[in-house]
Amino acid sequence: MSTAAKKAIFFDLDHTLWDFEKNSALAFEVLLPKHNIALKLGEFLEYYVPANVNYWKMYRDGLINQQQLRYGRLRDSFDALNYDITDAALGALSDDYVKLLPTHNHLFEGTIELLDYLKPKYSLHIITNGFHEVQELKMKSANIDHYFETVTNSENAGFKKPHPAIFEYAITAAKVKKCDSVMIGDCIESDVQGALDCGLDAIYFNEHSLAAPPTIKQVSHLLQLKNLL
Repeated sequence: MSTAAKKAIFFDLDHTLWDFEKNSALAFEVLLPKHNIALKLGEFLEYYVPANVNYWKMYRDGLINQQQLRYGRLRDSFDALNYDITDAALGALSDDYVKLLPTHNHLFEGTIELLDYLKPKYSLHIITNGFHEVQELKMKSANIDHYFETVTNSENAGFKKPHPAIFEYAITAAKVKKCDSVMIGDCIESDVQGALDCGLDAIYFNEHSLAAPPTIKQVSHLLQLKNLL
């Protein structure tokens, strides 16, 4: 991939810049005892983390809505743990989680250094499937909102990654050309293949060094992007 003429960089937010798993764990560390839920954090997360991934995939694929995502990931986790919790209690926990989660501000190692490095050279943008009000709070809490000129989410675009329409929307909002742009994200299907299929270059943030096609540009640490950009 030639990046010599690139002008714009589009980032995913969760699991790419903003450390979702760490911030989520910190939120539940507060909320489980607050809601008198007699489970250890570790045993709860063992079920919640994969449930959350599964429900986001269903949301991305248009099989469920926002409310079903927020309810189902918790209901499945408690059911798997054979823990009895009413829908009312679960709803209260879900509401508190959505409010508390974006107030945490842990970023992946190297995020600020990378953004400081890129900002003078490129226009920076976000493309996320996350919900507008939550993603905006995350970026403000982590003090990274000022780096980005546009934020495209599935609500304002009307489509979710990997649908080409969300990338088209983001490109139009950023007032750049596809050939001048690069997408960086942690999901090979949504971020990388979605961008490639739409005509953008892409780089896979492969934090856990998972198996990936050798033709795809990838990094396992954000600061490695300096060698590609």
